[in-house]
Amino acid sequence: KLCEGILNILEKDTKTSCQVACLEALRILSRDKKVLVPVTTKRNMQILMRLAKLDTVEDPLARVSEFPVIVEALKCLCNIIFNSAVAQKLSLELNLAAMLCNLLEKCKDQQFVDDIKCFDLRLLFLLSLLHTDIRSQLRQELQGVQVLTHALESSLSVRWTEEYKAAEDHDSPPLSLQETDCAIEALKALFNVTLDSWNVHSETESHQFRYMAAILRHCLLTTGPTEDKTEELH
Repeated sequence: KLCEGILNILEKDTKTSCQVACLEALRILSRDKKVLVPVTTKRNMQILMRLAKLDTVEDPLARVSEFPVIVEALKCLCNIIFNSAVAQKLSLELNLAAMLCNLLEKCKDQQFVDDIKCFDLRLLFLLSLLHTDIRSQLRQELQGVQVLTHALESSLSVRWTEEYKAAEDHDSPPLSLQETDCAIEALKALFNVTLDSWNVHSETESHQFRYMAAILRHCLLTTGPTEDKTEELH
């Protein structure tokens, strides 16, 4: 009942501070699988997707003031999808992966979006891990390898000297914590999406995998903010 009450409030147009507080409470509650059973419905998923700006035709990143709401809604979706098989099935029906790829593309060249990008990538990782049909959809329909590779390239701030050779700067500073976390989530999602890609058929795929291999090499030469984070990245 508490979760339903929170979602009823979130369905209305309330202040940003109220939305964030409600989403934070829902995120904590959504760690409990028993609590999720009555609230994992299509309507409730759509409420969270709307708050995460996943279903909008307008620019989802137009208002910086709404970024905390987007982040908290994505965190809630991560918990719900991880803990609920029903939510995983609804994600396919609601075309969640396509919306996440679209939001990820909108994050390009935007400021203050690292948290949004990170939890978008984490949600793509969870979907590709827990639902084989979504994994196939990402690979075949949504150009998931390309989208995720670009997200990884952006997180690592790769600069190119040749087509498949990234610039090596031994004096470059370590990645920030947010950049490292984004790169790690992109790598995890890429692993899932490319899991069955041992047989490359086309010239486009060949280019994509050579391009990704160059970025992965650059990743191994990159350091994170701490020794533990560097180890996790590698």
